[in-house]
Amino acid sequence: MKTHVHLLRIALIIFGFSTANAQSTSDVAKAATAIKVVDNKGTIKYFQSNNGITQIVNTTANQTTTTWQLGGTLTDNTYIDVSGKTFALDGIDLASSTDASTDATTGSSHGTGTGWTLLVRDEATGKTKKLLPSDLISGIRVEHTQSVDAAANVPITVTGLPVLMAGTTEAKLFVFRNGAKLRTGTDFSTAANTVTITYSASDLPMYSGDVIEIQYIK
Repeated sequence: MKTHVHLLRIALIIFGFSTANAQSTSDVAKAATAIKVVDNKGTIKYFQSNNGITQIVNTTANQTTTTWQLGGTLTDNTYIDVSGKTFALDGIDLASSTDASTDATTGSSHGTGTGWTLLVRDEATGKTKKLLPSDLISGIRVEHTQSVDAAANVPITVTGLPVLMAGTTEAKLFVFRNGAKLRTGTDFSTAANTVTITYSASDLPMYSGDVIEIQYIK
């Protein structure tokens, strides 16, 4: 049977590129699907797919066509150094905020979940990871109704509130007393999971029935 290697020139370029940018220094054993070719000096060589490249073989009549295409399972850690160049993906669909995923799991593949997640980069390892939109664009809201006239500071539990930093995350917190905004650091203080209203008989009394609304934007 006569065998034709589809786009042999491109295959040679890919082979050369992968040699210069190998992700693994170990030899890869010849697979049963490897394609045998002979160069212009009579040297026998083999081409095969590996590390995220899929090999597709199509046989029609007495002609066999082998194609390599992007897509498959990575067998080695793979890094792309753009070296100041642009790496971009065009034609990506624009997702609606109403389609955010709520059931994504670690390692899930396409077709096993719903909605969309966000891709983020772990700066320590360079890994690409997933993030639920709710972990980035959601917030916390707590409403506290004072049950008695206060005579001291009033701590209010705000589950999920992190330790805030002045000038950055501190600006994401808003506290209101009966609809009037309170001043951070003066009218209230914060700690992990807690907002404490600073009681003052003259400047900030707390009466029974007063409503404290707390909003934090993640």
